[in-house]
Amino acid sequence: MTTFYDKAKAFAEEHITPLAADIDRQAAFPAALFDKIVEAGYTKLLIPQQDGGLGLTLNEHQETCMAFAESCPTVGLSYMMHNVALHTVLERAGDELRSFVIDEVVNHGKVMALAYSEFGTGTHFYISDTTAEKVEGGVRLNGMKSMVTMAGYANYYLVLSHTSDGSEGITNWVVPADAEGVAFKQADWHGLGMRGNASCPIALDNVVVPERLRIGAEGEGVSQVFEQVALPFILGLAAVYTGAAEQQCAIAVEHAKSRVYPNGQSLAQIETVQLHLSDLYIKAQNARALTVEAARSLMAGEPDCLAKVLAARINASENAIEASRIAMRVVGGKGYNGATATERLLRDSFASQIMAPSVDVLHVWLGKALAGLPLL
Repeated sequence: MTTFYDKAKAFAEEHITPLAADIDRQAAFPAALFDKIVEAGYTKLLIPQQDGGLGLTLNEHQETCMAFAESCPTVGLSYMMHNVALHTVLERAGDELRSFVIDEVVNHGKVMALAYSEFGTGTHFYISDTTAEKVEGGVRLNGMKSMVTMAGYANYYLVLSHTSDGSEGITNWVVPADAEGVAFKQADWHGLGMRGNASCPIALDNVVVPERLRIGAEGEGVSQVFEQVALPFILGLAAVYTGAAEQQCAIAVEHAKSRVYPNGQSLAQIETVQLHLSDLYIKAQNARALTVEAARSLMAGEPDCLAKVLAARINASENAIEASRIAMRVVGGKGYNGATATERLLRDSFASQIMAPSVDVLHVWLGKALAGLPLL
């Protein structure tokens, strides 16, 4: 881990940790907190220094997501979405759109998010039923996006649609939140976990988007999803769920040490509890090690970096859930009744099973990657 992780960790402990319980309890996006993240410059992480950004990489993206998630997985998840959307624009947009987005993020504190998943396609978010019709100066979009993280807070959303010229493929657009016809269905969000991400549907009702907000050419959406979106997205989720597993381990260890029986014996002195703590630590460190290695391999451009990123996400998701199960056994009633963050983190961890791409899809993709087969 780099010194940037230490910086992000210190920021998270000061600003995120004290609000984590309230974020879950209120089930509302922590706008004021995210404003502080913007002010601290974290949303400029991937923008080159010559353009006013921090000039950092997907390695620091992973580190920051993990540091934030160690305080609150919801915040790590939401921050990750911005970086992935921004990364896609930086890598695939034309000069005009790229310059526009950089200016918006650097000079005006704007935030981005993804609006890909749809009710009919589920975790296969690279498929779209949203239509695009050519109009003077741009296209008219119609469709409904489901479970959009930071819905109503982000200023721009990446939206996939059918092509407007009748060609095969899908097209990627940058849609302003304040465009006429964009509506956020906030009342529809009732998440089990990750409750602060304000995930809700976005309706696109005759939304006119100018051609200058198209990312790349018509029909390039699928290649953008798999070449620019997938890896930082999956790596970011691995970091988020690693953070959840590490937090569960820390809570269980502290509880076991501080819980003292009337005879003076602590919970930590019981051998069965020691076995549980050992298992928790191994799972948390296992998730961390593979996620860090996946980021290193990705930045090094190694042949097996795709497999490592997929494996890191699967591993972190499954370890976070298992760590939650074990932590609940150690913490007991204080975990079950919400006296610690154990119950909240358990719910957050289960979100990993449905977060696109789902763990089942990722297992298939990993098998294909190992066999040298195309993912689709």
